[in-house]
Amino acid sequence: MKRNSFRNLEAYKEAKGLVKEVYRLLKKFPKEEQYALCDQLRRAAVSITSNIAEGSGRSSVKEKVHFLEISYASLMEVLSQMDIALDLEYITEEEFREFEIMCDKVACLISGLRTYFTRSDSNL
Repeated sequence: MKRNSFRNLEAYKEAKGLVKEVYRLLKKFPKEEQYALCDQLRRAAVSITSNIAEGSGRSSVKEKVHFLEISYASLMEVLSQMDIALDLEYITEEEFREFEIMCDKVACLISGLRTYFTRSDSNL
């Protein structure tokens, strides 16, 4: 894999857009959440892209898949936390629905990448 090739992965590009959306939505949260839910959301969102990148830099398929699984888990964590933000009325129903669509797309791309690596490994 070429240097920095993770930046060409569709999963990485879409996940990076999701991170930007998290940061945009966090601006709407109340100040008292800055060191609680906001911090947790930022860390989990950045973990999505970080683990896609780290996995792409690993040599074994097992390691690549492991980091994609961590990335997917972080994505689910972010979705869960945004669901809580919706319940707390920090974001609107419409914002949540749009965010959920973005999450679904990233989830499909991460899953597809995982399947690709798993299948390519079994063909060796």
